[in-house]
Amino acid sequence: MQPPEVIEQLLGAEEIEGKVRELAARITEDYRGKDPVLVGVLKGAFVMMADLSRCIDLPVEMDFIAVSSYGKETASSGVVRIVKDLDLDIEGRHVLLIEDIVDTGLTLNYLMNTLKTRNPASVEVCVLLNKPEARKVDMEVRYSGFEIPDRFVVGYGLDFAERFRHLPYIGILPDEVATGVEESWETE
Repeated sequence: MQPPEVIEQLLGAEEIEGKVRELAARITEDYRGKDPVLVGVLKGAFVMMADLSRCIDLPVEMDFIAVSSYGKETASSGVVRIVKDLDLDIEGRHVLLIEDIVDTGLTLNYLMNTLKTRNPASVEVCVLLNKPEARKVDMEVRYSGFEIPDRFVVGYGLDFAERFRHLPYIGILPDEVATGVEESWETE
């Protein structure tokens, strides 16, 4: 059985491109003269970070961190662990954490607290998608692209069981898939 199709396009490729350019312009202005480090949260943020970094009109350094909190589920387990740490020393640096989506805020809160223990000059967040309805932790997101409903989304780097990252748009999965009926197409 083939994986299900995304049934509803939430954000088109051109909309996303425009928002990434808008975020990059704000970041360029705010970080002029600060030598920022972009820290992408793998795997979901890699597409946005690539596009964003090309639109920021400043020299930036880049690094990646990978955490696990979802596995193959559609809801965060609440247990976060670092599976790939930074290579760069961020002490005294202006860090901009690049994330694909913030929903409960648990993972992002964990990452922010972890990075702050490394004594950066500052740590701010840039997310493409923001789900305020799902928030369990109060947190400030300085650069936020789109506010979206509390639905399971894929595309533009976001996945479900490692699928759909390749889509150039953001789509909503059918409810039956987002609630865990993926076993039938996960293995053949």
